[in-house]
Amino acid sequence: MLKVLIIDDQPAVRMALETLFEVHGLEAMSVGSPDEGLHLLATEDIGAVVQDMNFTQENTDGAEGAKLFRTIRELDPEMPVLLMTAWTALETAVTLTKEGAADYIAKPWDDDKLVRTVRNLVNLRTLRQENTRLRAQGNRARRLLADKHDLREVIYASPQMHEVVRLGVSIAPSDVPVLITGPNGSGKEKLAEIIQANSRRRDRPFVRVNVGALPENLFEAELFGAEAGAFTGATKLRLGRFEAADGGTLFLDELGTLPLVAQAKLLRVLQTGEFERLGSSTTRKANVRLISATNLDLPRAIAAGHFREDLFFRLNVIELFVPPLADRPDDILPLAEHFLARHVAKESRAPMKFGDDAVAALLNHEFSGNVRELQNRIQRAVLVELSDTITAGDLGLAPSAGKAEPGRRTTPSGPLTTLSAAGAPVRAAAPDPASDEERAGIEDALLRAGGVVAKAAAEMGLSRQALYRRMERLGIVMERRPR
Repeated sequence: MLKVLIIDDQPAVRMALETLFEVHGLEAMSVGSPDEGLHLLATEDIGAVVQDMNFTQENTDGAEGAKLFRTIRELDPEMPVLLMTAWTALETAVTLTKEGAADYIAKPWDDDKLVRTVRNLVNLRTLRQENTRLRAQGNRARRLLADKHDLREVIYASPQMHEVVRLGVSIAPSDVPVLITGPNGSGKEKLAEIIQANSRRRDRPFVRVNVGALPENLFEAELFGAEAGAFTGATKLRLGRFEAADGGTLFLDELGTLPLVAQAKLLRVLQTGEFERLGSSTTRKANVRLISATNLDLPRAIAAGHFREDLFFRLNVIELFVPPLADRPDDILPLAEHFLARHVAKESRAPMKFGDDAVAALLNHEFSGNVRELQNRIQRAVLVELSDTITAGDLGLAPSAGKAEPGRRTTPSGPLTTLSAAGAPVRAAAPDPASDEERAGIEDALLRAGGVVAKAAAEMGLSRQALYRRMERLGIVMERRPR
């Protein structure tokens, strides 16, 4: 347990404070001089310091306390320090609070307030140490993973993303199909690159196909190839993506946009490994490892008749979910620094940094466009800012009013939806096409779960807190009404 360190030159004060803290379950130790206090700070596990402002009778201006506080800050900037002051040193204590002192309390003190304040400071120190330990543990785990595997220079710091990457490299050596799900711009293609780079096919072709960008009438020719003259404009042989990827990996992005006719043809190839070029009756084979990605809820698309269930099970041997950036706020600043350095170099600019308001705005923004939106905002800031410091305005973000929890917004970004305890959702504003699909999926899950958020979150593969964040962003409110 972390101890409370009392530094005061009066023995009676030290004894009174030690007794008070220990009666309330706080382990305390005390010394009479700054030098003794600094020695204990270097040798003991201290959770908070309670220090006097004067240590000799001839000094009453608080200068000795100010010197001690600033020395402690130099040695340990995170150490919580509570200043105890008489009226003669009050002005100095106020100044030191602006410099980072946790608070100041006047002599004689109020026992309840003092104990409550010190307990909170010790708890805060404990939490900070635990967070530091977890960050160090996470850093070690990321270094070990990067030392053993080719992570394609992926940038992340969050435990959520580490688990996704760890799972990706663990299943990479297998040839089974992988389905990567998650919102647009979250990093699904980067995860596909990591899987391919750590597979047994790493030295073979890695062919990428954006299914959503293929015209429906050219889908078959693009994937399976076409003989010369097979259709108007086909003046020469076109090699299909399956043939190009033979022996390697084929990555199908935006899989959910695949038309039903094309789904049937893809299913046949996955079942038999055989296909024919358009305009040819010759059956060909390709040995391909398939990785697919989609931002759609495929089970919901199956229920609506838009996606084949048999194809889904063929593709979904292993499913990896890449969470949205809002659900992994620890990744925001590392990614932001990475993109800043990249675009500064690209534009041949002098080194740039983020101002405090920009950092706060980044941490408080929802990033509905995920990593792609973050990169675009930083590229914009590098182009428009003439100085070396990027502001919230340069990023196109409103300055944050305060330090909100990372990844949270205080106002919903979409139409307000109310769900009664037993009834159907009622929209209180016009639909927003960009978020309507996500909102509908959450509403359906909540209805199936009878309004139990924890159950709906489990069904969606989210933590309860993550689902609450999405509900808040989309304006979904649980309203309990008497039956």
